[in-house]
Amino acid sequence: MIMEGSLKYEVIESQADAVYTGQIVEDARKKAHITQAELGRRIGSDKAYISRIENGKTEPKVSTFFRIMNAIGCNIEISMEL
Repeated sequence: MIMEGSLKYEVIESQADAVYTGQIVEDARKKAHITQAELGRRIGSDKAYISRIENGKTEPKVSTFFRIMNAIGCNIEISMEL
């Protein structure tokens, strides 16, 4: 598949976002001493899904990300700079 211009950039940027999100999930999960299997169980999923997120293979929807962070015991704060 050949991608040109901004579409290629968006795909690369999206992959970078997925890797960054996965690293956040993995770091928080490990700090909480929770296995991938346990986290998957807590959100109604499985170990394979958590692994795909942590490895940047898939990026969860925002609602799923919030569920994951809540299951780990993390608070998420959203702020806007104006």
